[in-house]
Amino acid sequence: MRICVIGAGAIGGFVGARMAFAGHEVTLIARGAHLRAIRERGLTLVEADGTERIARVAHATDDISSLGLHPKHDLVIVALKAHQMEPVLADIKRLCHADTIIVPMQNGIPFWYFKKHGGPHEGAVVRSVDPQGLLASEFDIDRVVGCVVYPAALITAPGVIRCVEGERFPLGELDGTTTPRIVALSKIFEGAGFKAPILDNIRAEIWLKLWGNLSFNPLSALTHKTLAQICRFEPSRELARKLMEEAQLVAESIGITFRVSIDKRIAGAERVGEHKTSMLQDVETGREPEIDALVGSVLEIARLQNIPTPHLDTVYVLVKSLSQTITKGGKRIQALAVA
Repeated sequence: MRICVIGAGAIGGFVGARMAFAGHEVTLIARGAHLRAIRERGLTLVEADGTERIARVAHATDDISSLGLHPKHDLVIVALKAHQMEPVLADIKRLCHADTIIVPMQNGIPFWYFKKHGGPHEGAVVRSVDPQGLLASEFDIDRVVGCVVYPAALITAPGVIRCVEGERFPLGELDGTTTPRIVALSKIFEGAGFKAPILDNIRAEIWLKLWGNLSFNPLSALTHKTLAQICRFEPSRELARKLMEEAQLVAESIGITFRVSIDKRIAGAERVGEHKTSMLQDVETGREPEIDALVGSVLEIARLQNIPTPHLDTVYVLVKSLSQTITKGGKRIQALAVA
């Protein structure tokens, strides 16, 4: 299978490397020193158990438009943050043939959430992740398969990715049906060593993952604490619970049922251990944190449903302010040891 991974960072690179090991023809879209290292030495993947392998991919480039000269891809994995997708929309189209599957791998509420939803907000645009409505209007939604990303991974050096933990990528058609293509896609992921169950309600799984992200990501960005540290400090653990309680009310108002309790979800985050969330990694490296996808989108739905969210509102404002400091000031913010 010809696979293109747009955004070969921690998660995209993890998936791309595993797919290459499984024998697929993989193209990676990366940039900077990371891209140069992949071109020169291949992509090194360090598994959670310490096993190290080097993936040799078919192509590695920072110019998606140049791929229009090559045969079309069967699978396009978009491992970009929500606010990074709009600029590559036209390029994604050029990668596709008639049956190409597109799998967006974003945290938070995805741009397609209300497409094929069937509820009272059918077709609504989630402005927090798609401000101009371009993704909703221009994306060929019939190509899209929903996916929830559970693994945690890090870029430890240019061209080197370390899997911290996890191999689970649940998949689901947007209308909840089980189609031949999603059965085939699940087998492709499983053939690369992942767990890829097919779900008839991918949105419920999105909320289950988001439940942790909307609480632990902002708290880690604001406090510079790992998941374990947040969970083991009672005040921050209780604040995470409050954020999750508010989100649960929002989700349940649009028909979502959570299959685990808040306590179990917090315990799961604690088991991940001394892991820095993606938002904390963004803050430390001077990248814009994806607060709109993780929290802003939930607030947007809360307003549609007239549900108050005071704790989520406060955390959102604090991280947006932090984001402004980073993006407008050109700064990265790190907790440094006192000499």
